[in-house]
Amino acid sequence: MKEPLFTGSAVAIVTPFRNDDLVDYDKLGELIDYQIDNGTSAIIICGTTGEASTLTTPEHLCAIEFAVKRTGKRVPVIAGTGSNNTSHAVEMSKYAEESGADGLLIVTPYYNKTSPHGLLAHYKYIADRVGIPIILYNVPSRTGMSFTASAYAELANHPNIIGVKEASGDFNLLAEAKAVCPDDFYIWSGNDDTVVRLISMGGIGVISVAANIIPGEMAKMCRLCLEGDFKKSEEIQEKYLDLINALFIEVNPVPVKTAMNLMGMNVGHFRMPLCDMTHEHTERLKKELGNAGLL
Repeated sequence: MKEPLFTGSAVAIVTPFRNDDLVDYDKLGELIDYQIDNGTSAIIICGTTGEASTLTTPEHLCAIEFAVKRTGKRVPVIAGTGSNNTSHAVEMSKYAEESGADGLLIVTPYYNKTSPHGLLAHYKYIADRVGIPIILYNVPSRTGMSFTASAYAELANHPNIIGVKEASGDFNLLAEAKAVCPDDFYIWSGNDDTVVRLISMGGIGVISVAANIIPGEMAKMCRLCLEGDFKKSEEIQEKYLDLINALFIEVNPVPVKTAMNLMGMNVGHFRMPLCDMTHEHTERLKKELGNAGLL
């Protein structure tokens, strides 16, 4: 029986940058400590929210190594090592394993994409070459392709593949996957606005953007869900829904890093092609942060 890397709320942590455009490791260490102190169950380093696509390979590898050392086994560290180049994904994944990461988050191939057969071959090739658990990442809005339930069922047979971060928003796919996959193929929400619904259907947590600014609330919501108290967890979901929606008013992670800067967390700028939010969107974000008592 495979074990989940975590249950509850994991943060897809941002990558802070200094004014000279280098990674701000002092700030990253503060953010990791803040997350752990507020009940976050795992740290996801170098994911989409961590702007991995604009990190150089040395920066990417150094950030993973830093997160492992700073976390010090207090919670699991899961490294984003996906690529549309299978060999590069293997290289990154092996380094993450050697650095002490507890698991890997690997997105479906993007841009060049692949066939259904190629998708299976891609993941099996990577999983055959590492010794730590892999979480698949399904986010068709970014990659242009999606898993099927039958693909989940086949990949679930691999001893190193333990589940999926589901950000498709397709609850029919989720229901089909639950029907055909073994009990030790775990599902985490990849969307902050549907956590309660996904856990009610058998999911075990969330990989969260919102946890960057409301880690305690996301952790509590997941805990209540997992305890079966869906009424109280839904109350939390509803309380923060407008804020969560505002965190996606522009492409992630622009709004959440903007929110963190507005809250005085000083995580720095974005790397192009990401850029500052429009004035209109910034004002809406400020309003929702104020309504949530975060300013």
